[in-house]
Amino acid sequence: MANTDFVKEIERLKKEKNAVIMAHYYQTGDIQDIADYIGDSLALAQMARKTNADIIVLCGVHFMGETAKILCPDKKVLVPDATAGCSLADSCPADEFEKFIKAHPGHKVISYVNTTAEVKALTDVVVTSSNAKQIVESFPEDEKIIFGPDHNLGNYINSLTGRNMVLWNGACHVHEKFSVEGIIALKREYPNAKVLAHPECPAVVVALADKVGSTAALLKYSLSSDDKEFIVATESGIIHEMQKKAPEKVFIPAPPEVSEGKVGCGCNDCNFMKQNTIEKVYLALRDEKPEIIIDKELSEKAVKSIDRMLEISEKLGL
Repeated sequence: MANTDFVKEIERLKKEKNAVIMAHYYQTGDIQDIADYIGDSLALAQMARKTNADIIVLCGVHFMGETAKILCPDKKVLVPDATAGCSLADSCPADEFEKFIKAHPGHKVISYVNTTAEVKALTDVVVTSSNAKQIVESFPEDEKIIFGPDHNLGNYINSLTGRNMVLWNGACHVHEKFSVEGIIALKREYPNAKVLAHPECPAVVVALADKVGSTAALLKYSLSSDDKEFIVATESGIIHEMQKKAPEKVFIPAPPEVSEGKVGCGCNDCNFMKQNTIEKVYLALRDEKPEIIIDKELSEKAVKSIDRMLEISEKLGL
């Protein structure tokens, strides 16, 4: 079938099965266009908690489907591709993280949402890049904190808050590999362009940025700013929504580094995010699989840290 046929069938199946499609900003443009809701990790968690649908098709990576299922244990949560993982989540195995926690007794544990259900079950409160700073600041200044798994985000939050959180050494393969030389070269080519960077980027990239923030924050900034040109240092999928909302502006993807130390060209994509396709979304709805299944006891442990995040976020108006 052509993409248009898949879209028609998806719309039919959604109505028939009382299903909703939720997509992360890093999905391909055609998936974002058919989604009922698009957003960053915080928004997707909030949407999952509120929806009245019987079926959620979560178009993102596996941990996002897990988060939705933990928040909605009575709903059927589907993912288009069960093998769409996350390098950041993979960088923090639960058994090793548990040993790390035990090696630092007396610490509160704050974990990034980009983690498995098992890691969330070891966590006091989950954060996203949209609310990490505010949630860290909600703890007393002298609170001992472990932050994992993204060390770049942790370092950034430490720099903003003056905290000295103990950091797990994990990272996102997309944000780790932006080329500083490439961004500088683009700044020469587009001298009026503002650099937008995600806090998962290394400090040397963040230092070049005019605006640092979550995907949702970068989108909001690009739309409200009077500037017309932007160099975007996060996964390139967000550019679809930026361009859609502001067609008169120019959005340039920051390039990744490539082998032999040469500067790459084009977009910096998450290969896991891009495993999802329109056809896979259709098949997931048609067959009601792959389905996210989580052990009840594990889910009940993990949901506490997510609930805590949502409670604090609501109080702070995030």
